[in-house]
Amino acid sequence: MAGVSTKEIKTRIRSMESTKQITKAMEMVAASKLRRAQNQVLCSRPYFEILYATMNDIVDSTRDFSSPYLTKRPVKKSVYVVIAGDRGLAGGYNSNILKLVAAEAEGKDVLILPIGKKAADHFRARGAALLSEKYADAEDVGVGDCFTLAKWLCRGYLNGEYDEIKVAYTNFVSVLSQTPGVLQLLPVLRKETGREGQIPSDILYEPDSTSVFDAIIPEYLGGVLYGALCESRASEQAARRTAMESATQNAEDMISDLSLKFNQARQAAITQEITEIVAGS
Repeated sequence: MAGVSTKEIKTRIRSMESTKQITKAMEMVAASKLRRAQNQVLCSRPYFEILYATMNDIVDSTRDFSSPYLTKRPVKKSVYVVIAGDRGLAGGYNSNILKLVAAEAEGKDVLILPIGKKAADHFRARGAALLSEKYADAEDVGVGDCFTLAKWLCRGYLNGEYDEIKVAYTNFVSVLSQTPGVLQLLPVLRKETGREGQIPSDILYEPDSTSVFDAIIPEYLGGVLYGALCESRASEQAARRTAMESATQNAEDMISDLSLKFNQARQAAITQEITEIVAGS
């Protein structure tokens, strides 16, 4: 009986060691991808910040400025661009953003545009109305796709197909902290400065500020979408690295516990054999 027990324990130890090797490898891959994702986040921010500053400069320095991108209208239909991952084993990364969108969209007439297989599968299984599944594979979505998507969404907004556009993504705070959030894209939220239409800008816009503003908006939204995608990618890899690090530690603890049990079972078997020999003599 003791022999069978030790054999089972050795089998479990080998199994846990194999699992540990897998989780350790996944942890190292996630750490490598995280470094690249962090660099993408840092590189994408200056472009976005310049567009944002230009947009606010136009609005703040132009008297009686108006644009269809700024005009609020009754919200009958909303679009949510939901950024999630293509794979699991990333802790609560996917579930947190999907729960947030479900809470945000409750009671609304919404169209979902998923970026990431997990988001596409989740909403398809629940019968949600999907605007498009063209970008369902998040790994294949690049900066050019984000700008193409932004222009397409802007056309639909101007044509009255939907009344607001939001993006749900996970903000990368640190390796140990990622925060899911929802950001409104259209209509553009006007920055409250208390200086609107009073401070002339030193910049001259050709042919006029309104035309420049309307041309900037799709570029601005493309930058926001790409930035959100980069933030989400960094968050996913950070969450996966943390989850795999925890799994590796758990595997090590289980191996240590099983090794102790194996030694105890082996010692018990040896003691039993010695007892039987002594009794037989």
